[in-house]
Amino acid sequence: MWAGSFWRAALSRAPCGSRAQSAVAQLRGILERELEGIRAAGTWKSERIITSRQGPYIHVDGVSGGILNFCANNYLGLSSHPEVIQAGLQAMEEFGAGLSSVRFICGTQSIHKNLEAKIARFHQREDAILYPSCFDANAGLFEALLTPEDAVLSDELNHASIIDGIRLCRAHKYRYCHLDMADLEAKLQEAQKQRLRLVATDGAFSMDGDIAPLQEICRLASQYGALVFVDESHATGVLGPTGRGTDELLGVMDQVTIINSTLGKALGGASGASRGIRAGGAAEARAALLSLGGSGSALPDPPLPSRLFSGGYTTGPGPLVSLLRQRSRPYLFSNSLPPAVVGCASKALDLLMESSTIVRSMAAKTQRFRTKMEAAGFTISGASHPICPVMLGDAQLASHMADDMLKRGIFVIGFSYPVVPKGKARIRVQISAVHSEEDIDRCVEAFMEVGRLHGALP
Repeated sequence: MWAGSFWRAALSRAPCGSRAQSAVAQLRGILERELEGIRAAGTWKSERIITSRQGPYIHVDGVSGGILNFCANNYLGLSSHPEVIQAGLQAMEEFGAGLSSVRFICGTQSIHKNLEAKIARFHQREDAILYPSCFDANAGLFEALLTPEDAVLSDELNHASIIDGIRLCRAHKYRYCHLDMADLEAKLQEAQKQRLRLVATDGAFSMDGDIAPLQEICRLASQYGALVFVDESHATGVLGPTGRGTDELLGVMDQVTIINSTLGKALGGASGASRGIRAGGAAEARAALLSLGGSGSALPDPPLPSRLFSGGYTTGPGPLVSLLRQRSRPYLFSNSLPPAVVGCASKALDLLMESSTIVRSMAAKTQRFRTKMEAAGFTISGASHPICPVMLGDAQLASHMADDMLKRGIFVIGFSYPVVPKGKARIRVQISAVHSEEDIDRCVEAFMEVGRLHGALP
């Protein structure tokens, strides 16, 4: 009794700092054990440091010479396009570096409203609302729209931002098997008692490169009185005859109710060269690189700083957009998009709407890569999308092969758990309109060499 009272009293008099230090030491131990488990599993993800612009050719810290980049969301090659860069500089000169405010206080400029109107016209919808990112757009949609009286039905392989956004809402939640329309129909039947039913899907799935069967989804939605939401982050500027996305590709633009997408991929999230790239030809692309001072193998250090493009949006019915402006928390509590990002994205949309030649060029190069890799004996997931996952299964194999590809001048990254399911490790290759046919062939040849070295090919 006395001893216990003594130690309790002593501990109560112990300095708070020593307790805090003990808690931090405990935390460090927990974290180190967790990190060691990741290393032991072969799923540790290292960040390679790029010392140049994002583009088809990049410079990587610790690696000599130019490296061919095959793992960026550089679908159209617009983020270093001179007209896009100039539009960003002009917007920054005219409207400043930032707003230091959320939209509804003093953070809405004319360029924000103009871009929102342009996005709505591009997608042939009534209105649009900008967010700091598409992750924020997904976080802000479901909670604002759906109530406990409603239901949301989500593909099991939807992007993490859709999953997280759905978790925030209080609607009844149903998850259907990936691309399984029979399972979706069963879940829609279960949800008939709810007020609203919203089917949520990616248009193009980023890890597998497969495309949602929107025609069948829209047919089921019509049959069971549901709405359709599509995240087009990897489809905007990529799919469809004019790059308007999965709904254009599959002819259901008038049947998809809500679209969320990003400004940070095809609309500015990667590097390009100059006007010549818009024609989509390899010769023009190479000439454009040379016009920027590049050689056939690398771009020079950029005369302007590299730019990170962010930004996302929701587009759909006017009353929905109005409700999001009133209730969507990421919109209400996040600062406005910086003018430079708005200016760059607006110009990127202009370039896309002026001509679809670059979209066709990207599609042809995608087909070239897929055909040659499959002929070599690799399994490529997905269909006709510039996301071309080279399926390997083993996490350490994917990581080691990616490292050896870098030694051969090809920048690719291995993906493994928890980014993809266990046993589904792959190297995700992404094709760009600014890759030449020679670039594609060089990448395939390196894959064949490394594949044989590691036993992935006979």
